[in-house]
Amino acid sequence: MTYFLGIDSSTTATKALLLAADGTVIGVASSSYEYETPRPLWSEQSPALWWTAVVDSIRQVVAETAVPPTAIQAIGLTGQMHGLVLLDEAGAVLRPAILWNDQRTGAECNEMRAMIGKARLIAITGNDALPGFTAPKILWVKNHEPEVYGRITHILLPKDYVRLQLTGEYATDKAGAAGTQLFDVRQRDWSDEVVAALGINRAWLPETFEGTAVTGHLSPAAAAVTGLPAGIPVVAGGGDQAANAVGTGAVVDGIVALSLGTSGVVFASSDEPIVEPDGRLHAFCHAVPGKWHLMGVMLSAAGSLRWFRDTLAPGVSYDALLAPAADVPPGSEGLLFLPYLTGERTPYPDPLARGAFVGLTVRHTRAHLTRAVLEGVAFGLRDSFELMKNAGLPAITQVRASGGGVKSALWRQILADVLQAEIVTINTTEGAAYGAAILSAVGTGAFESVETACQQLIRVTGSARPGRDTAVYDQLYPLYRQLYPALKPTFDATQQLG
Repeated sequence: MTYFLGIDSSTTATKALLLAADGTVIGVASSSYEYETPRPLWSEQSPALWWTAVVDSIRQVVAETAVPPTAIQAIGLTGQMHGLVLLDEAGAVLRPAILWNDQRTGAECNEMRAMIGKARLIAITGNDALPGFTAPKILWVKNHEPEVYGRITHILLPKDYVRLQLTGEYATDKAGAAGTQLFDVRQRDWSDEVVAALGINRAWLPETFEGTAVTGHLSPAAAAVTGLPAGIPVVAGGGDQAANAVGTGAVVDGIVALSLGTSGVVFASSDEPIVEPDGRLHAFCHAVPGKWHLMGVMLSAAGSLRWFRDTLAPGVSYDALLAPAADVPPGSEGLLFLPYLTGERTPYPDPLARGAFVGLTVRHTRAHLTRAVLEGVAFGLRDSFELMKNAGLPAITQVRASGGGVKSALWRQILADVLQAEIVTINTTEGAAYGAAILSAVGTGAFESVETACQQLIRVTGSARPGRDTAVYDQLYPLYRQLYPALKPTFDATQQLG
């Protein structure tokens, strides 16, 4: 048996997954770490944490599975997107990495729009300027830390710092690079126009590769600390959402990946680049060679249910909380929930958006509120589906759901009814790390293509189809859509009042 290693360096932990050639996950090891918030809106992390965790996780998974290191044929990389890693000429880190969830760069986003023009920026990169992206972080360093900016020789994303430690090579994948907002999403390479407009030295940016391309080989130094043999190919991989899509099989038109975790992500693959003209959806390159994707992000998905449980039903299990909600009729007897508890990203990129229950009466019980939360999150996710349809995405035939929220059969059925699509669960739960391992297997010849690998390795294990409640939710969705425009002035006013 041969094996493939997927490494996922996320915001809080690095996971190492060993995948057998038949698709079986042999073992998974994880090493956790923290990130720092030294000032309000800031989020930073030492890159050294990622490398230490990579070494620890690799050694742990090999030891626990007793897989001979010589049987590992390739390594695939994934991890948190958009983070800024700055290196000097010798490859030394110049400052802590500025992470995807850092919000300090509002002024720099406005600066980008002023220099390039919002419409032109969206047309080239597929996205409007957002604080989470890499490009405004570079401008922030230029504006606020000129002594650091003057020493930059290399710019990398977090997982590509791991690649550098593994191989000694400066490289990145096209999916991750598309999330920097320095990328021409249609041409699948750095945008000379954007890079020049922002005054960034093009030589600082690494060469880009398709997700299955071999970008280097395990160096003797890395082999010594990881316990793996030198020379193992390391493929490009992809950002965490693109790799997760590979891990769930969302690699062909019509199949959408829906992640229902703390946040909610709707990810749709496309054979052609599709850009939502107002930038309300993220348009990136896929980790699958020659493909693209659209992505909608909801900030409080299952996080809304967790807030509700912790605040109004502390100590109650999710099963006990949800069971009575199944007996509440669809629409929760006129009760609507707006799930913007932490602001929103799609369809309203508004950090001041807030949550609300609308339509409360004395007839409503906790079960009604519970069901309204489930329905409100489903309506919020439908916003992304509607934007994708209007942008020209091919018809959706199946939604592959993952994340803690889809453990609930009630929630899966509500999603099927609201989204008017089949919601399926699959045999894999490891997401991005699994996808990274698949990309490495394809890149070293174990499968003909990513599509072929996914078809052979990923199986549907459960299904919820649209039912009789679809018509009710179709009537309620336009009412849900009216809530944000109506309440937006109130949200802004209450923020001013503190």
